[in-house]
Amino acid sequence: MPSFQRIATVILAAGLASCASLTMDKTPLTISLATATPGGGFPVYGAAFQGAVQEADPSITINTRNTKGSAENVPLLEKGEVDLALVQGEAAYEALAGIGRDKPANIRILWAMYSSPGMFVVRADSPYKTIADLKGKPVAWGAKGSGLVLLAGYTLDPLGLQRDRDFTPTYLDRAGDGPAMVLDGRVAALWGGGVGWPGFVTMWNSPGGARFIAPSKDEIAKILAKHKFLRAITVPPDSYPGQAQPIESVGSWSFVFARADLPDATAYRLARALHKAEAGIAKRLPQAIESTAANTAVAADPAVLHPGVAKYLKEVRN
Repeated sequence: MPSFQRIATVILAAGLASCASLTMDKTPLTISLATATPGGGFPVYGAAFQGAVQEADPSITINTRNTKGSAENVPLLEKGEVDLALVQGEAAYEALAGIGRDKPANIRILWAMYSSPGMFVVRADSPYKTIADLKGKPVAWGAKGSGLVLLAGYTLDPLGLQRDRDFTPTYLDRAGDGPAMVLDGRVAALWGGGVGWPGFVTMWNSPGGARFIAPSKDEIAKILAKHKFLRAITVPPDSYPGQAQPIESVGSWSFVFARADLPDATAYRLARALHKAEAGIAKRLPQAIESTAANTAVAADPAVLHPGVAKYLKEVRN
């Protein structure tokens, strides 16, 4: 065989082996995933992620870990103490922009979770109808380390309001403690975000029912004019029992982030499993119907997307 043919054969074989290592690897893989405090949306998503991925690829084991939320998850990724972590959109924005820290965070997007429109929830018999009505009232903003608390700040600031100045604030040790505080009258409202968020579900399923308070059309315009990274998001009708009309609000996308040095082959393998697991995640958590390859490709900043995931998305797109 001529030497150039031997060289070509070696190169082809190496290329096929490399491709196979990315696409066909079934070596047992254990991945750690940081979520948040019990009772909030992140642990519920983490459980759905864990179950669906392991069902799609039984060679992958996902170990979830409760944390204080987005504010703790970013440093955990940077220190390499976890492989993956759930990070709410506003927390991700601040970390990647270097806001409140020495330098921008060096972390990578693995997968889109869901969009999170921020809203207040009150009892159905509450006299409060607007954000202005809640001024001066006790409000549970959520767990201190939660990205949803940051979203509240970005939502209120363009309206001339501040969480701790214009309301009587309560910050929770456990995200799941909020609904009981609204129901027994300790607070007037609970702040949260998203479709299927556990605190909202608990409130809507309570005997007296619940209502949402979201920014008005004019307030949304003010918010989006000041904070360009936020987006107008619609909560579809019937997302909650008795919710006949769509609800307009503002918010951003939450993502599954990976440590920056997660190997490309590992990220590729996880992306493949997540793509296969889309229906399984949505079955376990309706809110996670947005957790798809298509939404990851659209919502993620290409400069922050993990190279292994980018490779997978390019292949399935082609």
